[in-house]
Order: sequence, then structure tokens, then C-alpha cells
Amino acid sequence: MKSFKILLAVLAISITSVQAQFVKADLQVSGLTCSMCSKATEKSLRTLTFISDIKPDLNRNLFVLTFKKDADVNLDAISKKVLDAGFSVNKLTASFNFDNLKIDNNFHFNYAGNTYHFLNVKAETLNGVTPVTVIDKNFIPASAYKKYAAQTTFPCYKSGMMGGQKVYHLTI
Repeated sequence: MKSFKILLAVLAISITSVQAQFVKADLQVSGLTCSMCSKATEKSLRTLTFISDIKPDLNRNLFVLTFKKDADVNLDAISKKVLDAGFSVNKLTASFNFDNLKIDNNFHFNYAGNTYHFLNVKAETLNGVTPVTVIDKNFIPASAYKKYAAQTTFPCYKSGMMGGQKVYHLTI
């Protein structure tokens, strides 16, 4: 227990606040079988106030979501709207506009009240619009989630929380 508290303290110190902005996302949805399914999902997503435009791609069960400038994007709300429409998220790749962010494996940063944690990435500097894939439960298939869960010892991956704050896990 003492080791866990020390780990949390170290992580809290090492979390960086960054200048970043969500720009858009590619949302792949599982279970869509017809245009009516796609329309129901699109209608559900359009109720989110931070989305400015949605372009469906029926051939790939994909929705390209464009976010309003300076809007707080809620990734869980996107997943919930898909679930409410009767489907599930297969993949969510969100594009952040980064400004010289140096990352490496297990790097954390804060944005809009949430913590983002990079898993399985190499050290690099992110500049400009960069797509990152959310690898949390309800954002990827259960089999992929189990694979990532087996590769990390961070308890925040399974709980989605760290120190009372929401944590999203990303990979490139």
C-alpha cells in the first residue's frame, strides 16, 4: 500500500499540463448493419454540444467527428451516445493539436480537466495535429482491452481513475 501511495505521488508530480486542442476524431462503430443503424448513431452523436460536424462513412462503419474550436471534448460522452444508440465503439482515434510535447512510454499530461496517459509509445516530440488512439474499455474491443491490461501494471488502466481524476489511455 505504501508503494502504491509513493507511485501516485510520483505520477502526480510528473503529470504535465499542455497546450493542446482536440480537432477531430475518427470513430469506428461495431454492430452497424444498415443505413438506419448509422443514422440512429449519427442522430445520437449530433446531440453532443462540442461536435460541430459529423461525416459518416458507411463502407467502413466510421464517423468523422469535427469538434468546435476551444470546446471541452468529452470522450466518455461519445462512447455513451454510441452505446445509447445500441452499438459499441470499435476504435476512437482523436486528433490533438500539440505544441512541442515530448512524450515517452507512460508519459502523462493534463488537458481540460482530464489526465491522458501514453502507453506503448516511443520517445518523440509531438507537433501539430497528431492522431492518438484511445485504448480504454468502451473504446476498443474487449480482446484488445485485455491485451493492453496485461501489458501494464498501472492500476489506472483498469479503473480509469487516478487520484479521483479521469484518466484516458492513448497510443500512437
